Amino acid sequence: MILTHACRVFGDALLALAYPQACAICGRSVEERAFGVTCEACWAKAPVFDGTESLCWKCGLLSPVEVAPEFREQMRCHRCDSHSFTAARAIGLYEGALREAVLHLKRQPHVTKHIAMLLVTAARREPLNESTRIIPVPLHPKRLQARGFNQASVLAQELSRSLHLPEDEVSLLRVLTSEKYRAGMDIKGRRDTVAGAFRIAHPRLVANEDILLVDDVFTTGATVSACAEALIAAGARNVYVLTLARA
Repeated sequence: MILTHACRVFGDALLALAYPQACAICGRSVEERAFGVTCEACWAKAPVFDGTESLCWKCGLLSPVEVAPEFREQMRCHRCDSHSFTAARAIGLYEGALREAVLHLKRQPHVTKHIAMLLVTAARREPLNESTRIIPVPLHPKRLQARGFNQASVLAQELSRSLHLPEDEVSLLRVLTSEKYRAGMDIKGRRDTVAGAFRIAHPRLVANEDILLVDDVFTTGATVSACAEALIAAGARNVYVLTLARA
């Protein structure tokens, strides 16, 4: 273990010398490539959840007030009452180093060791730890062809390897596309853009499963809710959502 760590540190040092990389936030040199495009100091400031936060038990919205641990399962913000998923969680807030990691993933299909560790840690917390099958939020075929990869699939594959759960990219399909840029839309507007956008190609694969639905960012929850609606209609028992960040 000590030798492995020493080798990794030495390798990072060589990479930093040969291919210096400036932190996307502070501009300092990134010494450990495991942290991606931002340095360890900026990651230390990132708004990452550690599992002790008071959140809406359903959608994972951070509560402005602290609640005793024994009452956290009863917490509801009620903004998410109409959403079809069972529960949603994120690694943290869409700020700082986590925001830069999301933006980098949209450009490069690579999950750093630090992001992988945070993802797995979040997936092992209640209630997401009951998941039996992992499904990424799909892109429409035209969008997939234009981008070249689906960042949600990259995350799902990493989780599948670490959690030893099957990753399913064939059951949930996106059959309708939506406006590329939906910034500024309210919840209803976003919901309308994804209404009927997803269908299930293989209902037998999702029937009676506890699905872990994976995406990069949770904004209003409209997209993951539309996915969950299709999965539940096809017989899925629960749909848990895990994203890198919460907007």
